[in-house]
Formats: sequence, C-alpha cells, structure tokens
Amino acid sequence: MPEENEPRFTRIQQEKRDVILGAALNVFSAGGFRGSTIDQIAEAAGMSKPNVLYYFASKDAIYRSLLQQLLDTWLAPLRQLDPEGDPLEELLKYVRVKLYMSRDFPRESRLFAHEILEGAPQLRDVLETELKALIDAKVAILNDWIERGAIARSDPHHLIFSIWALTQHYADFETQVDAVLGAGHDPFAEAELFLDNLYRRMLAVRE
Repeated sequence: MPEENEPRFTRIQQEKRDVILGAALNVFSAGGFRGSTIDQIAEAAGMSKPNVLYYFASKDAIYRSLLQQLLDTWLAPLRQLDPEGDPLEELLKYVRVKLYMSRDFPRESRLFAHEILEGAPQLRDVLETELKALIDAKVAILNDWIERGAIARSDPHHLIFSIWALTQHYADFETQVDAVLGAGHDPFAEAELFLDNLYRRMLAVRE
C-alpha cells in the first residue's frame, strides 16, 4: 500500500514506467550510470526523450528507482534467513536462492556491480544504513548458531561476502564462464552441486 506522500499512478502510467525501467535496466547494466544516456533509454523503450522525462524527471531518477527495486529483490532472501530453522539448511538454501537469482536476474546483478564499481554514488547512504543494519542482524544470528555449535566457526561477515561473490560471479562474469566451460554445460546446475558440497563441508560441525 503506498504511503500518503508517494505518487499514485494510473494503470497506463505504471505500464509506461515499467517499459522505461525495463529499457533502462538493459542500458544501465551494459554501460553503467556514467556510460548511459536518456537518449539511449528512450530508444530502447521505443519512446521519445520528452515522453521518458514526463514519467521520470531525470536519468538519476530512473537509475535510483531501478536500484531501489533491485535492493528490495536482492536482499529479500537474506531477510528470510530464519533463526529458528536448521542453521546449515538455512544457509544452504540461501546459497541456492542467491545462485538462481543470478541466473534469473543477470542484468540486475550487473547493474548492482556497476554501481559498486563506480563508488556507489547513488547507494552509499543505503549501504551504510539499511544494508548494514540487515547484515548486523544476520551476523548476530550466525554468531548465535556458531556459539551453540550448530555450524562450524567462521567469520560471519566474510561468510556472507563469500556467498555473494560465489553466486553473483555467474551473472557478472557470464561471458567468461561460458567461454571457459564451452558447450554442453549448465553452469548454474553444476555450480549448485559444487557450492552445496563446498558450504556443507565448510559449515558442518565435526564431532
């Protein structure tokens, strides 16, 4: 439900905004913020530049809207990490979900990578507040599992970083992965087996 101060759009307006955001996702994920223009977005959307600017005030507004949608989607699986669930299975499920999000949302992953590589000019405030608060909360859960002996001891921050790196690699470096593996491979199915085995071995408590 929208907040009182949020703009409300008709169905047609929302459809137009979605077309623009879809086109912008293609443009920004290929060229980053600095390497993209409103003209490119308008061409990709099949709209005139003034029409695009009718729905979004600027390139910055389009980019910010995309990034906010991306963060909401990208962080949802981490938010769902259940402190009452089986610790090892919760973490393995998170790895699987993140891997298949990279498969299903490669443009979004590359867009986020571009933003971070450019110094996070649009997201730094969110990274230092919303993201940090979420990570702090999940690190507390991981530390509790470690202290209870439910998973092997490791650094919780770097455990999360490693999951991000090892899953998003398959989207951000898709061309390299495909070139190295060659034809006849399903990188994500193979990665799922590898990562499940890797983290299961790393996190299982040895008697």
